Amino acid sequence: MLLHRPLQSQVARSAGTFVVFGLFSLGAHAEQAPAMPQSVDDTPFGSEREAVIWRQDELKDLERLLRQLRFDLVNNQDAQGAAPRLAELQEKATQAHFLPAFIAGTHGRGSDAKPEIWEEWDQFATGFTDLEQKVSTLVEAAEQEDYRAATRAFSEVGLSCRSCHRAYRYN
Repeated sequence: MLLHRPLQSQVARSAGTFVVFGLFSLGAHAEQAPAMPQSVDDTPFGSEREAVIWRQDELKDLERLLRQLRFDLVNNQDAQGAAPRLAELQEKATQAHFLPAFIAGTHGRGSDAKPEIWEEWDQFATGFTDLEQKVSTLVEAAEQEDYRAATRAFSEVGLSCRSCHRAYRYN
């Protein structure tokens, strides 16, 4: 199928953003996961609490974004309408976006994070690499307006999220 220009250009714009945000994760993952931030000084955050609140808000936003994408791609089969949200998903669902907010020891009171995140840092970080790949598959399916493949890819993205939550998040 031919790609619609607006969808192609919106996803292409996000791909540039993805490359900028994803360079850190791809280069670092080739050998090992990115280094775990040991203190606030290793991050763009002003405090540990700010990092915890930010990651909670961002993960909730990601969940809302996925609900909207399910409506766009699975229910309405509207790749054009999904394009801006796909771009946002591709930008945000990355190691580079989230890992700086997981400062060593920022679990416990006020956080939904389990201490296993820091005990199993490489596995935790690899989960984001897996998510990035599944999001790319979803974007490709949407670009081709292959809604069966998009539905399968969307399901895989959801499974990736759920498996991480089961392992690393208190309910």
